[in-house]
Amino acid sequence: MRFVVFSHKKCWPSRASASGYATDGGFPFQMRALSELFEATTLVVPCSSTAAPKGEVALTGQNISVVPLTEPLGQGLSRKLALPFWLVRNAAAFVREMRRADAVHAPIPGDIGTVGLVFAFLLGKRLFIRHCGNWFVQRTAAERFWKWSMERIAGGRNVALATGGAMERPSKLNDSIRWIFSTSLTEKELRSCSVDREGNFSTGIRLIIVCRQERGKGVDVVIQSLPLLLNRFPNCTLDVVGDGTALGELKNICEALDLNGHVRFHGKLHHDSVMSLLRQSDLFCYPSHSEGFPKVVLEALACGLPVITTHVSVLPQLIGGGCGVLLDETTPAALAEAIERCVADKQVYQAMSANAKQTAGQYSLERWRDTIGDILRTAWAQ
Repeated sequence: MRFVVFSHKKCWPSRASASGYATDGGFPFQMRALSELFEATTLVVPCSSTAAPKGEVALTGQNISVVPLTEPLGQGLSRKLALPFWLVRNAAAFVREMRRADAVHAPIPGDIGTVGLVFAFLLGKRLFIRHCGNWFVQRTAAERFWKWSMERIAGGRNVALATGGAMERPSKLNDSIRWIFSTSLTEKELRSCSVDREGNFSTGIRLIIVCRQERGKGVDVVIQSLPLLLNRFPNCTLDVVGDGTALGELKNICEALDLNGHVRFHGKLHHDSVMSLLRQSDLFCYPSHSEGFPKVVLEALACGLPVITTHVSVLPQLIGGGCGVLLDETTPAALAEAIERCVADKQVYQAMSANAKQTAGQYSLERWRDTIGDILRTAWAQ
């Protein structure tokens, strides 16, 4: 079966990649896993000719190939207005790959995935829609359209999965939509990144948060908790990993609180560098206000890090088994208290760390692939 993926994920040429292309984030790991389910996999993605950014990961997999599209111009509204012209420019490649496809995968949110979704549905192709954003929150017309369209067409040969998790199904309108978790770590990587932690904090605590630096992720709360911790743990530090529009504001907060030397801003890092920092840390702080299924929390758990986070999305399921602390309120004082609670007792900390590794072990990339494979085989056997 020829499996074709239409995605907005930006890629670029790379001599170090067997496919000739690379990208960043969790996309290349998941595409490699999905390619193992099919005879051939084609990624139809926008490709840039510019130099590779930080964090490059090769696009590789079983009989995987890349069909480069031009990059859509603009951002936000201007990108939406320019999309019809972009589609005309790339129509030949788009139509060719759509016609060749035995099955189409449309990851959304994303404009290119949306176009792939619509055309695959109209042409009666086997269709796999995967909602990779926050299923619980729809702020824009586009987000409402994605949820609406999945609820209307899911079923039969149209497989629809929502990234996240809860006790109830994602939709009350369509029982065919199912939850799927998200991960980027293989079983081997889950074992290799595991760290045995002593729980000795006499010299200080090393905190870490990894995310897109935007408002609502709670990075400001973590930074503001540090002055409350420094009296007891004078060597307490925080590693902040990731880029985003709020980065300048967060640095200003550090300066205002005179936290020079206690907070390190790393920006965007390669996945291996992120994992290295997680292994060196003591606690993962993630007081986010809204989430889908954050892969980085799994990565922290895999490294044996207790996680302090909030009661949103799937986080209570991940942390509720004794892997850390769920905050009832996202304030600096509440976070500082939770941090002190985690490190106050060596045995409690070690138990949290052991539970974290056990929980992460349930969410390997192989299990993600096999779960999706079973669902697709059942639906497409019709």
